[in-house]
Amino acid sequence: MPALQPQPPAPGRVWAHVGQPFTPGPHDVLIVGAGRMGTALALALHVHAPHRRTLLVEEGGLPNEDGATLLAPGVWTLAGLPDALHGAAHWTRAQLLTLGGDQLQSRPYLTLHAGAGPGRLPTPDALAGHPESLTLLNPASVPWATPQDALTYRPGLLAQQAAQQAIGQGTDLLLNTRVTPHPGGQVTLERLTVTNTHQIVTHETFTVQARTVILATGAQAPAQAEHHLGVHTRHGRAYRQTPHLNAPSRPGSPVLHVQGLTLRPQHDAYTLIPAVHHRDPHGYEPVGGHLTGVPTGLRRETLEDLVGLMDAAPVLATDALHLGRSLSDVPGAWLALPHGDLHAPPGHERLDEHTFLLLGGPLADSLGLYAADQLARQIAAGSEA
Repeated sequence: MPALQPQPPAPGRVWAHVGQPFTPGPHDVLIVGAGRMGTALALALHVHAPHRRTLLVEEGGLPNEDGATLLAPGVWTLAGLPDALHGAAHWTRAQLLTLGGDQLQSRPYLTLHAGAGPGRLPTPDALAGHPESLTLLNPASVPWATPQDALTYRPGLLAQQAAQQAIGQGTDLLLNTRVTPHPGGQVTLERLTVTNTHQIVTHETFTVQARTVILATGAQAPAQAEHHLGVHTRHGRAYRQTPHLNAPSRPGSPVLHVQGLTLRPQHDAYTLIPAVHHRDPHGYEPVGGHLTGVPTGLRRETLEDLVGLMDAAPVLATDALHLGRSLSDVPGAWLALPHGDLHAPPGHERLDEHTFLLLGGPLADSLGLYAADQLARQIAAGSEA
């Protein structure tokens, strides 16, 4: 008798809208949030804990158009990372290449400096062969450059691919559903629908129990922990905009990092990734700024940074910079700050016996997949019990 061949896992179920009847099934793990961190965790669980039944729940679509995952420019680099994190970053890079395939692009990454130092090249030499990049800068202001490697990618597409692979391995996905966590691993699921007047309302409500619940909702997760579980965390958040710079770039153009501002080549132009200087205070609502007395859509902090960089990057003083007439004209999203630290790596922590918090933050491009994998290993080891 021929040996029995192992059968591939049955794919998971997907509930995309309220027209599909939903019956809560037994799930060991419930992941709240289908952004880059939540989908990476769902996929990692099928590597490290293939027998755990997982439900991935997202309040919007896949990926959610309102979250930081879709708006993150996606730049993997070792620049600015301490040596102790390089191993985790290289592991993440390998996973990005496996997940992303052809949509990842390898590029140089140049950090520009005002003075000489070890490993630095004259800026014109570092940009030889990239005249489109040299025209953006004032080499007299930033005459030196440190070259490193980078990968550019779209985190939203990576999240979608990770979710699709996880579903193929058996993860269930519930979209358009708001989750309220409760102590003890119990959660309330509110399936959402839209009325004829475009109001979002609750269509039906379910209460489910899971052995492990992971809050992976980005900047909203610490507030969810405090409001619904009564657990105060030290995590913060900030609102970051990514303005558009309509200056020509090419597929091989380098990523430029100038005094805290990153210019990421994207769609034949550039996306600007400003520095995050501090967490925003509780209750803060983003507001725009003024340039020569004219209201703009850029928030004041971002505008002040760009004005201060106009000598090093004169292109910022031209009409190539998209200022926007309102905040809605300039892409922006709330960003989680793990431990309230601008330079803290992504990580996870236990909130109670059944609930974990999983946060990406400013370094999620280079380290997020590694943090999700570490939590999956912990769940697989049963240390969440």
